[in-house]
Amino acid sequence: MKKRILIISQHFWPENFRISDIATGFVENDIEVDVLCGIPNYPNGIVPEGYGWFKNKKQDFNGVKVYRTWEIVRKGNSSIRIFLNYISYPFFASFKVLSFLGRKYDAVFCYETSPVYMIFPAIVYSKLKKVPLTTYVLDLWPENLYSVLKIQNRFLRFIARSTSHWHYRRCDKLIAMSPSLNETLVKITGKSPEKVATIPQYCEKFYEKDIHNAELEEKYKDYFKIVYAGNISPAQNVEVAVDAAVLLKKDGVKDVKFIIVGDGMSKNDIESYVKEKDVSEYFDFLGSKPVTDMPVYHTLADALFAPLAKSDDLGLTIPAKVTSYMAGGKPVLTCIDGEGSFVIEKAGAGLTAPSGDSTALYKNILSLYNMPQRQRDAMGANARRYHYQYHSRDKVLGQLIDFILD
Repeated sequence: MKKRILIISQHFWPENFRISDIATGFVENDIEVDVLCGIPNYPNGIVPEGYGWFKNKKQDFNGVKVYRTWEIVRKGNSSIRIFLNYISYPFFASFKVLSFLGRKYDAVFCYETSPVYMIFPAIVYSKLKKVPLTTYVLDLWPENLYSVLKIQNRFLRFIARSTSHWHYRRCDKLIAMSPSLNETLVKITGKSPEKVATIPQYCEKFYEKDIHNAELEEKYKDYFKIVYAGNISPAQNVEVAVDAAVLLKKDGVKDVKFIIVGDGMSKNDIESYVKEKDVSEYFDFLGSKPVTDMPVYHTLADALFAPLAKSDDLGLTIPAKVTSYMAGGKPVLTCIDGEGSFVIEKAGAGLTAPSGDSTALYKNILSLYNMPQRQRDAMGANARRYHYQYHSRDKVLGQLIDFILD
């Protein structure tokens, strides 16, 4: 008899989150999958045509049954809209999940990005039906919250910390992306080590392909191309690239181009900062592109750029873009503390700098810029080799399935 998994995730297709491919992978492994998610609007708060509070509430995606509940969208990406978005999905989903009580599942799986409160409807179903709940911790809360909303009030921080840890403790099992995060989750939840697994993120197989685009290659043929691909928010700290560009300009290096592929709440701020620092000639903002187009930009790049805001706890995670970059087979420039840089150093896949250190990033850009092509190619080959060894889709999917259904 087929196993059945209920996935709780605020974000799902057509938003660009890996949970969509994970759910597809479960179906490929003969598992029936239902997903309870929200209205697609991430990252810019714009709801795609055909979706809304009363539209497309039930869909099929690659054999996955998708059910959508209400949420207040992020329109404008102001602090109040993000707050309302964070609390509205778990509120509405906790009522919607009651309609699933007549269905039998072997496991509940929560793909926890932000907010941590999206775990609550999963807890509701898990406790009422006595079905084990496994949560994949992608964003550690409340630390990730502080990188987006600058909360200084002690009482509010106490509420955020205590409610976040309450959610983690109510899960039967947790999945961490790194050994450091694993240790942290064991510490804050008191769970036995066998209840917390370390399973890295994988990336979709299409990231492994080299796809050339003659038009883009002609457009940027005279530049050393540094590509950033992904969400643009305070947590990413893309500003560090602007500060590095100021140093490049001061040094007279003119043929470096940062190609920014993505959107998010900080995009307008970054564009304004580029103009303020008078380095517009170093940046091209291409906007959001379909996730399946990312290999085009990875192939175009001489280097792939991964920054992250400075935080001891954010350094416990390996950003999804790092694993995607490594599959792309190009040198990676990180500006990250902790695990995100450690994996690049371990693989010999690029050059690393501390989070927020624009001077170190600038020096690494110059090193890579002046490096013989064969050395850059070797770094890229190391990145892709490490990907196949540790982050391949089939291997990680097998680990996820074994742990969730154990």
